Amino acid sequence: MASLQQRLHAAVQAKNWMAAAAVLREMLALQPGNAELLIQLSYMESGAGNYRAARQAIIDAAARPPRQAEAMGDLMARLRTFNEAQVLDGLIHRLGPIDRIPIPLLIQAGAQWSYLNEQARALRLLDEAKRGDPDYPPTLLARTQVLTYLGRVDDAQSDIDRVIRRAPQIAQAHWLRARLRKQTHDANHVSQIRQELQRPNRSPGDLSLLAFALHKELDDLGDVAGAWTALSDACRAKRATLPYGSDDSRRLVDALVQLPADKSAAPAPDALGSPPMPIFIVGMHRSGTSLLEQLLSGHEDVLATGELYDFTCAMRYGANHHCRGVIDQEIVARAGQVDFEEVGRRYLDGVAWRLNGQRLFSDKLPSNFLNIGFICRALPQAKILHLVRDPMETCFSNLRELFSDANAYSYDMAELADYFLQYRRLMAHWHERFPGRILDVRYDALTGDTDAAMREVAAFCGLDYRESMSDPDANWRAIATASAMQVRGGVVRRREPKWWPYREQLAPLAEALLAGGVSFEQPSAA
Repeated sequence: MASLQQRLHAAVQAKNWMAAAAVLREMLALQPGNAELLIQLSYMESGAGNYRAARQAIIDAAARPPRQAEAMGDLMARLRTFNEAQVLDGLIHRLGPIDRIPIPLLIQAGAQWSYLNEQARALRLLDEAKRGDPDYPPTLLARTQVLTYLGRVDDAQSDIDRVIRRAPQIAQAHWLRARLRKQTHDANHVSQIRQELQRPNRSPGDLSLLAFALHKELDDLGDVAGAWTALSDACRAKRATLPYGSDDSRRLVDALVQLPADKSAAPAPDALGSPPMPIFIVGMHRSGTSLLEQLLSGHEDVLATGELYDFTCAMRYGANHHCRGVIDQEIVARAGQVDFEEVGRRYLDGVAWRLNGQRLFSDKLPSNFLNIGFICRALPQAKILHLVRDPMETCFSNLRELFSDANAYSYDMAELADYFLQYRRLMAHWHERFPGRILDVRYDALTGDTDAAMREVAAFCGLDYRESMSDPDANWRAIATASAMQVRGGVVRRREPKWWPYREQLAPLAEALLAGGVSFEQPSAA
């Protein structure tokens, strides 16, 4: 076994994931069902791009779960990576009564349910963790995020204030607190955030969190120069942590545009036995997709499920490739061998546990605009709503948002503009390739004449319009996106675009968009 461990270590050091997976399979032949080895094998198979093998390894690990808390946490996270919610649920139940589960595992399990947009389940676990230790910062941080999604702002404020009193060095706490409310000159945290930015040995991740928090608070106070400096620092720190190149995005869009048209006859929706009908809401991030989903779910026949990665998982399985992000060029290259009927079936099977028999549901992952060609082939009954927002307003909103490790294009103005141009090019292609399958929903119409915009949306989706579809407060549900607080503020149409006070600083972004043939609203020209 020692020699196998040495070979495994050497393969991992060399990032030879296929060799590492082969060694792990040898080790499993000696220790069948060893959960820790299966978890490692899942990671190695993912690294090698083998989605199906990686998924099967983690399902096998869940059948005989590890005893160590750290390995159990890894197992939970991997199950969520593959959207294996029902297996995750069974695993958590096997841990025993909730009051017997260790706090670190309660937090880990809560995080996975939150990622899966099951905020009530997440909160139940985090409430128990808080009962066990009311002052444990990791519990309070996770609980703050979930409470924010649920619209319980006062409770979230109480938890995050407790974190900062006990552990002011935690950068994430300042970022979460800044987002809860609009700051005022009489009540803000600018001095404390600046003080924390001066703390020695801050990591790039900490610096980006604190600088984004400072930007938010200074922007609330109307300090445009200070807010821009903070935003520039935040973006620079975050961008340094992410591998990204604009050429990759251009090549991906090239590959999608060059896909041959599907010549096979798609089954008519009636021939499918009236399966569930997904309504995909797509577009650039920060374009208004959360608001549209909230309004759409005002209809009693539509279940809002939030941002789901189920279609991505179905495509990864169909192509047998584990990609980073929603899609990559390898999945596009393998599309000719994908069974799209199976992809559609796997997608619907994967979301069935959420639906409780409801037929219509919304799937609001903005970046699914990359998957539209595959969605149209796999799900002929699906409706696609595309949010169209003013380009500068959309891009500026992306620039000032901290997106975990996704959307790496959004922290540099040149890269952001280039990505937006590729997005517009691809959407024009999808409209040409799939006429009538996509409805453009303009954000200015959605906020300017909500009733008329939602009547058009309802008709496109085959729904009878309801007045509740024009009231975002008609359906009080968890909103697990960066727009959670804005959506709860109701439908707002600004007199002046949010980016306009920063127009001098944003000149490079504006010039790049204009050079690409993209126009945008400029209030001074009115």
